[in-house]
Amino acid sequence: MVMLANPAGRFTGRVESYRRFRPGYPAEIAGLLRRECGLEDGAVVADVAAGTGLSTEMLLRGGFSVIAVEPNAEMRAACVELQREYPGLQVTAGTAEETGLADESVELITVAQAMHWFDLERTRREFARVLRPEGWCAVLYNNRRPGGDAFHEAYEEFLREFGSDYLKVKEQHVGRRRLAEFFAPAPMGTATFENAQALDEEALEGRILSSSYIPREGDARFEEMRAGVKRLFAEHQAGGAVTIRYDCVVCYGRPGGRAPRA
Repeated sequence: MVMLANPAGRFTGRVESYRRFRPGYPAEIAGLLRRECGLEDGAVVADVAAGTGLSTEMLLRGGFSVIAVEPNAEMRAACVELQREYPGLQVTAGTAEETGLADESVELITVAQAMHWFDLERTRREFARVLRPEGWCAVLYNNRRPGGDAFHEAYEEFLREFGSDYLKVKEQHVGRRRLAEFFAPAPMGTATFENAQALDEEALEGRILSSSYIPREGDARFEEMRAGVKRLFAEHQAGGAVTIRYDCVVCYGRPGGRAPRA
């Protein structure tokens, strides 16, 4: 598969929208990781491609010690702000393929909403190097429901209309089959949690602007896109909000084919 160019740079200028309007991750995920991966309080977790820290914050609240690894300087700066509440958080520059972390230094690696940007073979080798012998990896995706009601169907059509390479990004997403290959020959566990965002018009626009394929201010179709957001909201709002629903899927296992924990 051909990788899209400069994945980290695609989010430059979108950090505030991303931080404020992207969905977070259900708190129950921390409990799942504790049970399934045998983790205790203070377990060292590397949150790779941490972005502004949405998944990082969930892990910190769950009682883990977190190293946030992020290549984009603007996003990294936003993630650093979490240190005000969690002074033990470490934030460092790095990519999935070259994390900069020491050999066998973490008990768990998490990747939230980013696996599709990686070179999976190089990432698998890097994760196997960084993880301790009993280490695990968990991949999280908030999968927006593409249909099922008029609003979700209209939202999908909006992205197809205004997303410059939306379909290419969508095709690149890493589904369960490719993730199972990433963990093979070790088994992969899965769990799904319901997640949702209730958004007013400003938040809906911010959620849309957080996507890497949507026109930014100054781009040719930006004003047309903003007018489209207003129509989308006006046609589907109820009580001053629309609700985007997600299936938050967690896939977890041991990259590099390590044997399951006894």
